[in-house]
Amino acid sequence: MAEKPDSRIVEFINEHHVLTLATSFNEEPWCANCFYVYMEDENSLVFTSDFDTKHIQQASHNIYVAGTIVLETSIIGKIQGVQFQGIISQPQGELHERAKKAYLKRFPIAMLMETHLWVVDLTYLKMTDNRLGFGKKLIWSKDLSFQK
Repeated sequence: MAEKPDSRIVEFINEHHVLTLATSFNEEPWCANCFYVYMEDENSLVFTSDFDTKHIQQASHNIYVAGTIVLETSIIGKIQGVQFQGIISQPQGELHERAKKAYLKRFPIAMLMETHLWVVDLTYLKMTDNRLGFGKKLIWSKDLSFQK
């Protein structure tokens, strides 16, 4: 089993709530912004999205996704962001219950909507953190073959 991601990466992910998800199918790329919650024990991102969205339609054909979580700043010394790769799925059983509980705790307004939960099981994380030095990267991988 791979080590847990660096605590600085986890802290950054937990401090934010919007990710950009990138999908692709038949050589057509797409991006979508989604509210998310991070489940640390599973090292997974949880978000909601309808079945008929372009990103979920593409993910139903290609489960390998990528994305970003960023801090918006124009101050070079404060630039931070995470790039990720993972495998998307609809959570089932106990995982669904844990994911739903975590998502509703962070976004209680979602109780008022019909939600379809999705989980991205993270396989690769790369954090750029200029506070640690210009261009400093922190990298975590579930499997070293994902490092590029």
